Amino acid sequence: MWNSPVGVKTVHFWAPVMKWALVIAGISDLSRPAEKLSLTQNGALTATGAIWTRWCLIITPKNYLLAAVNFFLGCVGIVQVGRIYNYHRSLEESPAEAAKSMEHEVIDSAKEVVAKTEAAVKKST
Repeated sequence: MWNSPVGVKTVHFWAPVMKWALVIAGISDLSRPAEKLSLTQNGALTATGAIWTRWCLIITPKNYLLAAVNFFLGCVGIVQVGRIYNYHRSLEESPAEAAKSMEHEVIDSAKEVVAKTEAAVKKST
């Protein structure tokens, strides 16, 4: 294990060990009310978990420890996005209206990121 390509002397070991903090933080958010959760943050955690789980299984050497932490990160994100969706659905008349309100939240967040990026580019030029 000590001289393994994914052993304790490499980033292949320490990156997943440190990334468990994100999973633990996501699990601790299960106690928070759904109205205080961020859809964009949990959507990003879900996407990150899915993308990097796949990546860990196609690289050489395969990193099963990193794949496991990313899988659980995606699972926590999916649960939280489901909680947010159910919260919005309980406020609205129908599931379609809940999805619409979530859509507006994501669009507003994306516009805010674009505006900040454009401001940073203008500032640097």
